[in-house]
Amino acid sequence: MIDLLFSRILTGTTLGFHIFFATLGVGIPVLISLAEFIGIRKRDPEYLLLAKRWAKGFVILVAVGVVTGTTIGFQLNLLWPNFMQLAGELISLPFMMEAFAFFLEAIFLGIYLYTWGRFRNPWVHWAFSLPVIIGSSMSAALITTVNAFMNAPAGFRIEAGKLVDIDPLAAIFNPATPSKVFHVLTSAYFTTACALVALTAFYILIRKKRIPYFKKALTLTMSFALVTGILTAVAGDVSAKYMAAYNPEKLAAAEALFETTEGAPLLVGGLIDQESQEIHYKIELPKLLSFLSFGDFNAEVRGLNAFPKEVQPPVEIHYLFQVMVGAGTFGILLSLLYLFGIWRKKHFPQSKWMLALAVLLGPIGIVGMECGWIFTEIGRKPWIIYGVMKMEDAVTSMTGIREYFFLFVLVYLLIAIITSIVMIRFFRKRPVDLDPEYQAIRAHEGAHEGGISQ
Repeated sequence: MIDLLFSRILTGTTLGFHIFFATLGVGIPVLISLAEFIGIRKRDPEYLLLAKRWAKGFVILVAVGVVTGTTIGFQLNLLWPNFMQLAGELISLPFMMEAFAFFLEAIFLGIYLYTWGRFRNPWVHWAFSLPVIIGSSMSAALITTVNAFMNAPAGFRIEAGKLVDIDPLAAIFNPATPSKVFHVLTSAYFTTACALVALTAFYILIRKKRIPYFKKALTLTMSFALVTGILTAVAGDVSAKYMAAYNPEKLAAAEALFETTEGAPLLVGGLIDQESQEIHYKIELPKLLSFLSFGDFNAEVRGLNAFPKEVQPPVEIHYLFQVMVGAGTFGILLSLLYLFGIWRKKHFPQSKWMLALAVLLGPIGIVGMECGWIFTEIGRKPWIIYGVMKMEDAVTSMTGIREYFFLFVLVYLLIAIITSIVMIRFFRKRPVDLDPEYQAIRAHEGAHEGGISQ
């Protein structure tokens, strides 16, 4: 059991570390492309500089994401060999297609980076950003189909403990795929926007400069956060309806609903008392869980006690679910408040308290994203393939996993430290206001304004 525990912890640690870089790797290309699009459309060189600086930082994150993603592939074979033996033929196709999606992203990222200013028509260069977006998003979507398969297995029959009549395409397009891919992509875009909002606000606070470049960056990322935050909320609603139909025990644990209830309330917050099966200090929104699950305020929602103990996910995932929803709500409300202030031409969007909240949005968004993934994986317990294979049947018979865990943690800490140092040194040595390209932009605008005043 100790090896099963540390296999789960090691896999979860690797996934949690990789997902941070993978999420930014999906979202940043969209914002780079959007910034360049606005810059070309408005003939605003500051947006173009914004795209260029984001692209330079993006390359570092891609490199780390590739390394950690490769590690996951090795760990699946090392720690969960029985899972790979059973399901390998079904999940190999999306893994192979994901590699091609990454090749597309990597090739056009190189072209995009090294062709700045080399075309008379700037739209040609911008067009190279589109395959990068397609490649990164398709990569995330294809890997997500593997996770979806683990939650809603399809594309096979079981005979004598073996999978037969294997159909990889049916496995990819399983019932969980639409909701999971939708949720993963929108949350990746939203989390990335939150991270870049925080970095921009932090830089304004420490540099104490309100140069137009940063205001444009903050407004762009806040706008993107609002749009993708709303889309993420819609994706969450779709996911809730999926859980109600296919994984009702997971929905019951997420909402800490012990007894089957008609007109079930939606809980906000609350502390779980498992002995009495009561939730203390919660806020109840009457009948809303039934409506969100089935579109009917009086629909019956099955509680945890309706399922055998051995297949019940841990009710503690209620806390993870609450953090995920709370982080998304905070991001939507903060971006809405900021943009309302910009629209009404108020001063508070650039105030210290607003910038401080914007700085908090980064870690809150990332924690919310990580909690969402942990919720997804723990909520499938005890299954590694829902209804087909349990975790204890999939884990390796190899011993000494605990030592491997501590070794990998040290490696991840080293990678995180080196990545942070490289990113900090890169942008600290070339702050925007000292960037020769930015100084040339400001000098050109100053000369233009001087000519007009004369």
